[in-house]
Amino acid sequence: MSDVAPGREGEPIIRVEGLRNVFGDQVVHENLDLEVRRGEILGVVGGSGTGKSVLMRSIVGLQTPDAGQIHVFGEPTIGREETEAVDVRKRWGVLFQGGALFSTLTVAENVQVPLREFYRDLSPALMAEIANYKVVMTGLPAEAGPKYPAELSGGMKKRAGLARALALDPELLFLDEPTAGLDPIGAAAFDELTRSLQRSLGLTVFLITHDLDTLHAICDRVAVLADKKVIAVGTIPELLALDHPWIQEYFNGPRGRAAVDSADRVAAGQPTPSPAPAEPR
Repeated sequence: MSDVAPGREGEPIIRVEGLRNVFGDQVVHENLDLEVRRGEILGVVGGSGTGKSVLMRSIVGLQTPDAGQIHVFGEPTIGREETEAVDVRKRWGVLFQGGALFSTLTVAENVQVPLREFYRDLSPALMAEIANYKVVMTGLPAEAGPKYPAELSGGMKKRAGLARALALDPELLFLDEPTAGLDPIGAAAFDELTRSLQRSLGLTVFLITHDLDTLHAICDRVAVLADKKVIAVGTIPELLALDHPWIQEYFNGPRGRAAVDSADRVAAGQPTPSPAPAEPR
């Protein structure tokens, strides 16, 4: 259970209604509706081209939809002046796919970017202190702060991007494929970190993923994108009760069954099999 104020659990923190996104002749979303509840980790899944990242970008204001309404924290986010949206934007953080770190800045300087944008009166010493704290919070060693992204492993880049996303102490966290490209051990560690931070900080998490292990391990509900809209939202057992072919193929395929077996072993306190060693090259 996340640390959410009594009486506020489950209230919609994001509400998307009638969303339409069109690129040229391609209609990506048509009449898409979605609610994200305060304090939950919502996994967002769908096949390639269903517009998972487009949906996230629409919510955070990086993509202007062709139709529809989006409210975050009860405030509309479409059609507002930049100055009007600042207070809402301060309340969320975003980890883009791959980390999206600035290559010419150190890890600590990357974390300071949101601080410099929204709190220009902070002293350099205070910004450095905050950045160091966020770096350590995400499981990176303190000495990672002065390093550049090119000096980091893939997993460390993800954590550095997460540290930047947490720089403003957000209530809402957007994660776009956070475990993509990580080995099974690194992905499981990132899942554990996400759940730990969500609980300790009282976060609401909007998480785009293809990782079935992540869905089983940390997601409270899952939203399925297909047919240009959200066709279902619920727990995994609730989704499995539906007869939509994509849902059944996704969750009941070989990878889906393996994820269920892994989740069952974890719940029972049993060790999960180690990944097979890589073939020598």
